[in-house]
Amino acid sequence: MQIHVVRSGQSLWRIAEAYGTNYQAIVAANELEFPDQLAVGQALVIPIQGRFHWVQPGESLWSISQRYQIPVERLMAVNQLQTINLPVGFRLYIPTYELAKREADVAAYVSLEITGEESSAEVNAVGESLTYVQIFSYELNVDGSLTPIDDTAVIQAAYNHNVAPLLVITNLEEGGFDTDLVATVLQDEALQNRMLDEAVAIMDEKGYLGLDLDLEYVGAENRQAYNELLLKARARMDERGYFLSSALAPQISGDMEGVLYEGHDYAFHGEVNDFVFLMTYEWGWTGGPPMAVAPINQVRRVIEYATSVIPSEKIMMGIPLYGYDWTLPFVEGESRARAIDHQEAIELAINHNAEILYDEQAQSPYFYYYDEEGRLHEVWFEDARSIQAKFDLVKEYNLRGFFYWVLGWDFPQNWLLIEENFTVNKVVV
Repeated sequence: MQIHVVRSGQSLWRIAEAYGTNYQAIVAANELEFPDQLAVGQALVIPIQGRFHWVQPGESLWSISQRYQIPVERLMAVNQLQTINLPVGFRLYIPTYELAKREADVAAYVSLEITGEESSAEVNAVGESLTYVQIFSYELNVDGSLTPIDDTAVIQAAYNHNVAPLLVITNLEEGGFDTDLVATVLQDEALQNRMLDEAVAIMDEKGYLGLDLDLEYVGAENRQAYNELLLKARARMDERGYFLSSALAPQISGDMEGVLYEGHDYAFHGEVNDFVFLMTYEWGWTGGPPMAVAPINQVRRVIEYATSVIPSEKIMMGIPLYGYDWTLPFVEGESRARAIDHQEAIELAINHNAEILYDEQAQSPYFYYYDEEGRLHEVWFEDARSIQAKFDLVKEYNLRGFFYWVLGWDFPQNWLLIEENFTVNKVVV
């Protein structure tokens, strides 16, 4: 698999010819609805064995060999070169077997509220690329009980693909995370016990293999109580051999202020849990100003701190499967961006003849367009380049793996790049 960025005047047929592959293979890999229409700046994945490298000004065969960790002699033999002096623009073939893959855990949240009856279909579609699926969610009530959900079909879909289903508990109330609700339960041992009793009973009955605590906006006053809940949950999970995990807000230091951050004790969660899900996304969000949802420079800061207090083999890095479309000008407290997926972003760019740009610092694509009413829009989304940058970060810090929020967004390139970069672990056999 190779990533190609469309330049002005290029056609899909010419791109296929340049890579020695066929037109239909590129159409299928990228699920292009209208293959004769491409946006300038659009990233395509090219399904080829190995990859091609076009010699750039200032490059030598030696520097290229260092970049790909392949001996000069090997490159010369594969490409039948008689000299090491190569002209700018020369196409070199990089053999595929030289590019090593590493093992990784891959997880994804599936929200029954978002995808409803289609939730099982979403898991079936990508299950071969998953280790775990977090089924969202059993909502906590003020009496410690859990609101039931119809999750039988999605659990079965998980098992169909050897994916471990994880039961997710949230402190959601009327669509938002409620601090008072979680405080009531955390400060009462009887309510904690009822919550865990119900969770274990559901897991035993339905076939869940792990518990994921997604308690957010916990607050500093409930930090220690949350830690104590983790210890109780750990004991319950150990009795049955179940996994225990928690979802953590993105922190860059241990003294970050704010109700979202102060209740999550990174070091303690890292010690007690089997793994943690770092929610490294939503820098760009529906009520905020236009920017990348998961800018790599910000994600890196979170990972740097997390690996200083949590073993890297317990860290799952979050990746969004969506982007946002803002109508400009942005007005604080009034503007609301619309969530979109990769395929819709590309369609918008093509329909409005917009050039897709790429922010090198954030490692994220974006573009502008005018709608039918003459209003200017700014769109940030994920593409093959931004996903590859995140995968490279997973490898650099030797993380356990990564996870997605949330299934239901259309992004075919992502799943191909998983296969290109990783061997996905399976804990269900």
